[in-house]
Amino acid sequence: MLLLGCDFSSAPTAHKPIVIAFGTAESGQVTLSGFECFDSLDAWGRWLAALPEWVGAFDFPFGLPRELVEHLGWPLQWTALIAHYAGLGRAEIRETFAAFCAARPVGGKFAHRATDGPAGSSPSMKWVNPPVAFMLHAGVPRLLDAGAILPGLHEPAQDGTRIALEGYPGLLARELIGRRSYKSDDPAGQTEGRRQARVDLIKALERGSSRLQLRLVVDKAMRERLLGDAKGDCIDASLCLLQAAWAASRSSSVGHGYGLPAEIDPIEGWIVTA
Repeated sequence: MLLLGCDFSSAPTAHKPIVIAFGTAESGQVTLSGFECFDSLDAWGRWLAALPEWVGAFDFPFGLPRELVEHLGWPLQWTALIAHYAGLGRAEIRETFAAFCAARPVGGKFAHRATDGPAGSSPSMKWVNPPVAFMLHAGVPRLLDAGAILPGLHEPAQDGTRIALEGYPGLLARELIGRRSYKSDDPAGQTEGRRQARVDLIKALERGSSRLQLRLVVDKAMRERLLGDAKGDCIDASLCLLQAAWAASRSSSVGHGYGLPAEIDPIEGWIVTA
């Protein structure tokens, strides 16, 4: 089974592309085979659709907080909700979510999904730093167009050959190196301290030090690419690759499979390994 890990951008460019790490897993080892980079959303979507079979973990939210959806009176069925959401412009999304937050007390501006707590993730309605609301808006419809099944959210009555799971690289990185920063898009922030954090993170991944009990296998060229990845895009994609491998090994487990909890809010979804 081909495994994918995706570091996503809702507005990819040649300087900040969508990055896919791909590889395979066997006997507790995940071999990183290479990377694909995309400077447009459509190119990324076409590539996913052209692959006949994969399990992937994607670093963007697949659902919105139920509290938010109910407050706005949006559809309470996931497929209809995504169709409604995809039909909105980004300016409308921003204005709608900003108005929701403005009416709430300090300290509780955003609505959260149940998975945000155990994953330590940003609320999926957040439109800046990071703009995950726009990432959902750009990414999920293209996963559906590629024919992906999203366990727990979108499971059509057919055999799934493309399985998409919500990943979050920060969850695995924090387990291995705490809250040390290992990346920065700003050249001024690409310090020796962050490079050393990448060194320690990659060593921990190669040792298989996390609770996932998976070792990342990389050759010398791949290791150097990861170490030199000051923006962290390739590292984050590789972290998602490990989450995809962990999920793929649990594809036939109880409930929705893929290591997901038996009970998932069918509007919110869940971050794999959380």
